Amino acid sequence: MLYLMLGYVYLCIHRPFEIWPALGDLRPELIYFSGMTVAWLAAGKRIRGYALLAAIAGMGGAFALSWAMSRWAGTDQAGLIVKNYAMILVFALMIATTVRDVRGLNALVLAFMAVLTLYMLHSLWEYRGGRHTFRMGIPRLVGVDTTLGDPNSFGATIVYSLPFTRYLWLTWGSVWRRPAVGGYFLLAIGCVMLTGSRSSLAGVVVWGLLNMLLSKRKVLYLSAFAVFACVSFAFLPPDLQKRFETIIDPSVGPANAQESGQGRIEGFYTGLKLWSQYPLSGCGPSAWRPASGSKIESHNLYGQVVGELGTVGLVAFLFMVAVLLWNLRKLKGLTNPTYGPVDEPRLFHLAQALTHSTILLLFEGMFGHNLYRYNWVWYCAFVAVSLGICRERLADSTDREPDAWEEDEADAWDSPTCSVAG
Repeated sequence: MLYLMLGYVYLCIHRPFEIWPALGDLRPELIYFSGMTVAWLAAGKRIRGYALLAAIAGMGGAFALSWAMSRWAGTDQAGLIVKNYAMILVFALMIATTVRDVRGLNALVLAFMAVLTLYMLHSLWEYRGGRHTFRMGIPRLVGVDTTLGDPNSFGATIVYSLPFTRYLWLTWGSVWRRPAVGGYFLLAIGCVMLTGSRSSLAGVVVWGLLNMLLSKRKVLYLSAFAVFACVSFAFLPPDLQKRFETIIDPSVGPANAQESGQGRIEGFYTGLKLWSQYPLSGCGPSAWRPASGSKIESHNLYGQVVGELGTVGLVAFLFMVAVLLWNLRKLKGLTNPTYGPVDEPRLFHLAQALTHSTILLLFEGMFGHNLYRYNWVWYCAFVAVSLGICRERLADSTDREPDAWEEDEADAWDSPTCSVAG
């Protein structure tokens, strides 16, 4: 079952059926997913992380209710969104119920990063051959797919993966593997720069600051990051340099660049207006344009939540984020190498990576409509598996050495230096 899921990670991210139309006519994703679902139903399953599974189910329920009550439920775009999001939710449940150990989790993370590497290299190859979008007065790198291939979405996808480079760097101790992580980092930064996405570049800066907080040598880290940023900026073409300068001084760019930034704010207020019109369930998934009369999507997560899913969706989303962050905090406390009762540093570093990526999702949500991304529910599934592994190891330790375990646990959690912040 694990190998089937690794194969679907490729189909979900690289999406070859959107790249080659002839392949898309064969419906490979639907066929593959149907076969994987049959295998999942027949496989042995473990129910772990009930609150996290409830969060995934809650988002699914809010999505289904909003779609069922939407005036635009019959449109082709709504049907496509419903199909894609339904598969994302079911795949998250597959991860949560069939991945059994740290090896399986690590394999999923490696597959995720490997597929993103292929995705970026393929997109760069096409860019080199002249495939790009000309927007805001500059040629911009796009992803090879159509679902998340827009420059801003493509850049955000890369930004959300950056926290996992630190996870791989710390868990891969061999000499030849760490250069691969460094190569991924350089490839990722290069792609973000070529997209011309200001929000993605801001996300890179936020990620750097989050890493600085974990570093023991904060001044050295900040200095190295600043030097790298200056060198990277110097290698950019002048038109891209001017594009990123508009983050600080909007007047140096074209008027449409300033309008684009203002559109993120307007997306939030448009979402509030739609919420007032459709308070219970919103206007429906992917109904933003016809319901609001806007020519563009919301470009704002928070406006999208209340506008498209209404009060039910807002409650489900807040519950999902709260449960995810709370359980990530719990996971870091259980696996912290300093005082955690579970000796599994990989889970601790994975919890840090997931926490940072979730923060980046919330940050980038101010500039993009990322509500239906796979990241949210996949992370819930990863944490459900991780906590299940921790609980099983704690139970085994209690069965083997109950007296010693109780004493060690009390000492660990009563220590004045004990903190679940990682």
